[in-house]
Amino acid sequence: MEKPQVVSAEEWQQAREELLVAEKEVTRAQDALAARRRRLPMVRFENSYTFDTPAGPQSLHELFEGLNQLVVYQFMDLGPDRYCPGCTWFTDHVPAAALVPLADLGVSWATVSNMPLAQIQAYKAEKGWTLPFVSSHGTSFADDCGVDGGFMLSVFLRDGEEIHRTYNTTSRGVDRLVFTNHLLDHTPYGRQEDWEDSPAGWPQHPTYG
Repeated sequence: MEKPQVVSAEEWQQAREELLVAEKEVTRAQDALAARRRRLPMVRFENSYTFDTPAGPQSLHELFEGLNQLVVYQFMDLGPDRYCPGCTWFTDHVPAAALVPLADLGVSWATVSNMPLAQIQAYKAEKGWTLPFVSSHGTSFADDCGVDGGFMLSVFLRDGEEIHRTYNTTSRGVDRLVFTNHLLDHTPYGRQEDWEDSPAGWPQHPTYG
């Protein structure tokens, strides 16, 4: 297995300081993007859906659990006994403990899928997940979000009885929220996936292989 070049402490420090300049530029750009997200307009969203949950039927309004912000991750429905590896990877990295400080700041979480609730419950038990995971089976919720059979992260804001959508992202926008992915991006061999720009000889494999 190939390894990074070995240099003197002085050369390493110089290279590290040069990279730090680029890192700070990205940090400032990310801060600016976050500021733009906070200034996005919002759009009224339908509230007539009935989700199937372990506690019984619930509306989108009830998924807020009395809070004023709701983050929804929409888990792909691939059919009976089939599960998206990317959605599974993402859900594996949503720790239940993180939902407590989010709630303290007024943010509720729900994972939603068009899979029937029985299928969701069976997969939750198999994976050991404890996070809120409800079914939108039989509703137009996924279509109205524009998921189009894929996966998506959406953010909603509640104003009394009215619900508004403020943000959504998919693909790499969701990928970068995964703790393991973000941490691996700081290691010498990265995620070790074949799409990455790595030096020749670095270990790589298909993303979900």
